[in-house]
Amino acid sequence: MTFGFAPSSAASLSTSAASANRVLEPTEWAAAGIPLLRSPREIVSGLHARHRPGPATAVVAVLDPDERVRASASFTRRTDSADGWLLRNVLLAQLRRVIPHDLRRRTPVRTAVLLHCRDGDARWTEEDGAWMWGLRDACTLHGLRCGAYITLTRDGWQVLGEGRGGRHPSAGSAPEPLAVSEAPPRIPRTGGGAASEVLRRAAAR
Repeated sequence: MTFGFAPSSAASLSTSAASANRVLEPTEWAAAGIPLLRSPREIVSGLHARHRPGPATAVVAVLDPDERVRASASFTRRTDSADGWLLRNVLLAQLRRVIPHDLRRRTPVRTAVLLHCRDGDARWTEEDGAWMWGLRDACTLHGLRCGAYITLTRDGWQVLGEGRGGRHPSAGSAPEPLAVSEAPPRIPRTGGGAASEVLRRAAAR
């Protein structure tokens, strides 16, 4: 990225380089209509407990419409290149490994989110922009909705583009027990005395 007064040719080269690396700027990400997570801390804590990511580790997860994690995979980056095309291919390979595609659906019903554990602070970097590009494209190719991109650093977690975050978990914290990090299952609402009777019989078994 070029700052200050630069010749127009240099600015043109900088723009083409960013395009070649497939990087999404924060404004482009905000304009993409990424769905908001209802309980981002629960998602982050659950993925942190499952995968215990360290720096340079990414966790991609697929959520159902109720924001339950249906599949997830963690992997370590093996290249220093901030190229969204390369990261897209890695994400797509992980998605294909853990869950069938939804390309037959007219409208995606499942959402993929990405948790990226890295060094530095929570401010946007070009590497984050490459991950965003890669996540959006991988979701399109796998028939999923593109969901949140979350960074995990020593300072805590941050949902980029939303301004939501917290101190725990962080890149250096011990993971919570999985049962604590996840919300309890919802009890179906069947209503009335019949429901009470069903619950009483279940408890007596």
